Amino acid sequence: MKKVLIKVLICDALHPDALEELKPLSDFDVTVKTGMDETELIKTIPDFNAAVVRSATKITRNVINAASNLELIIRAGIGLDNIDLAAAKEKGIDVANTPKATTISVAEHTFGLMLGAVRQHGRGNLSMKEHKWEKKALKGSELYGKTLGIIGSGRIGLAVAQRAIAFGMKAIAYDIVDIKTDLDVKQVSLDELLEKADVISLHLPLTEDTRHIISDDEFSKMKQGVVIVNAARGGVVDEKALLKALNEGKVKAAAIDVYEKEPPDNFELIEHQNVIATPHIGAACAEGQRRAGLEVVKILKDRYL
Repeated sequence: MKKVLIKVLICDALHPDALEELKPLSDFDVTVKTGMDETELIKTIPDFNAAVVRSATKITRNVINAASNLELIIRAGIGLDNIDLAAAKEKGIDVANTPKATTISVAEHTFGLMLGAVRQHGRGNLSMKEHKWEKKALKGSELYGKTLGIIGSGRIGLAVAQRAIAFGMKAIAYDIVDIKTDLDVKQVSLDELLEKADVISLHLPLTEDTRHIISDDEFSKMKQGVVIVNAARGGVVDEKALLKALNEGKVKAAAIDVYEKEPPDNFELIEHQNVIATPHIGAACAEGQRRAGLEVVKILKDRYL
């Protein structure tokens, strides 16, 4: 009797160590095909039992409807907003992710953005490349003794809190669930966080409830000169409201890794002199991607072997 192979489609780049782990597993027929748009993915997906994505590939309802053999979608990363979860559930397709794999990567990037924002590293770097010496114009501030407000206290939010406490910061956090941690993090209401925080860092998934959780009304409640950091998801901060708050001086600086549209086509916020911007690279560390890739392999093994 002919052996039935599990056909796995890798839609986005996976760490080489993960692909090496898959090679000797004779139960899997693995195809790596990256960069597909929805049309090409719809043509490709019917042959496969499992699909692996990162953030680039969108598994839309149209794709899921075309997926006649699909049983499992794995996101090599944390967020699931690029997968239509409702459509997958309707069709009985399981969805898995690797929430622990890139926690350190994103937390370190977040803290780097925070440091860069308060010390004006972005402006300093650009001015030096333009052969300028703007030492007197680039006066920053310390993080020591400041209050960090964390909106969303999951793994990444608490990993950022741990680093903040090590820097001598006070950490307060808002979440809709009780925060469970041994760290010195005080849980507060959103309004209290907005009023007390010197730096606000967001660590939320993008849902209908969290979309524009920070907008004009929230900015009005913040301290004058607050710093905003968003390495979570584009859309949890209203970009128009943030630009207005920057222009009015309510927000002293912002550091952004994620955008309402990716890649962005409106650069007015990104070009602001008090904004540090990176292209959604929070999880883009070799170590984190290796952990995510190996976790994908484990999920496949646990499911099929």
